[in-house]
Amino acid sequence: MFEQNHFKSIDELVKFFPTEQSCIDFLEKRRWGDHVVSPYDPNSKVYKCKGNRYKCKNTGKYFNVRTNTIFENTKVSLRKWMLTCYIVINAKKGVSSVQLAKFIDVTQKTAWFMLQRIQNSFNIDASQCLSGEVEVDETYIGGVNKNKHSNKKVKNARGRSCKDKVPVFGMLQREGFVIAKVVNDTKAGTLIPIINDVVCPGSTIFSDEWQAYRNLDPNLYDHGVVYHKKGAYVIGNRHTNTIEGFWGHLKRTLKGVHHWVSKKHLQRYVDSSAFRYNTKHLSEYERFDVLLQNIGHRLRYLQLKNMVA
Repeated sequence: MFEQNHFKSIDELVKFFPTEQSCIDFLEKRRWGDHVVSPYDPNSKVYKCKGNRYKCKNTGKYFNVRTNTIFENTKVSLRKWMLTCYIVINAKKGVSSVQLAKFIDVTQKTAWFMLQRIQNSFNIDASQCLSGEVEVDETYIGGVNKNKHSNKKVKNARGRSCKDKVPVFGMLQREGFVIAKVVNDTKAGTLIPIINDVVCPGSTIFSDEWQAYRNLDPNLYDHGVVYHKKGAYVIGNRHTNTIEGFWGHLKRTLKGVHHWVSKKHLQRYVDSSAFRYNTKHLSEYERFDVLLQNIGHRLRYLQLKNMVA
């Protein structure tokens, strides 16, 4: 983690990284410490070359601190990358590509691609096991059917219908982490395997009365149900208010900042909101450090372009 005397604001960050070389030196120390490791062969001897490059002896390949990271093969300076990372993770509701483009003086297309690369590093808690008291719930992302033009309205799109919206399933450990996933539907065959994979046996699961949750294994979990249709929202410790609060923040982020997100890219925006929730107890510099621990998730533009919803 960073020392508290490093930087706690954008002004201090800009002073901390006065030159491109200062960014390179910082990232090399952060990534490799005192011993540079080849990304092509961790056991290989490494030779230092000119221009901040290194050579892997065993493979003969050259690399630098950008190799196999979100910064690889971009013309954007590392100073702008550092500033962007700091802005994105510390904006409570995120930042749009239009806003970011103005902040760092790049095109909107470049800003959007940078955002996708950063957000692709936010799924760091995907393997986190939730335990104790866990709330589960689903929400639906998409425009309100009644507000759409007549030729775009979807017929029979009511209740938990997924015809005009994208379902997102979430699991939140009270006083802990939240994990949310974009799903194809909210049937038991979809939700129960996700719960079994993420929630530790012996936990207590709280949900509403949605029929899919009736298939929870009683040998694995205690199950507390809140019957919203009967007007019940809190009965003792039985409620789903915490995860519903998370859904509210997610929707305000999508509607208020990004306005519209396609289904094929939605998971990264969901991960972004989950990252902010899961690091809310950290300071700004600590959150920045957590992101840097996970920058080894390079996302190519063609991957984004060819994604299927």
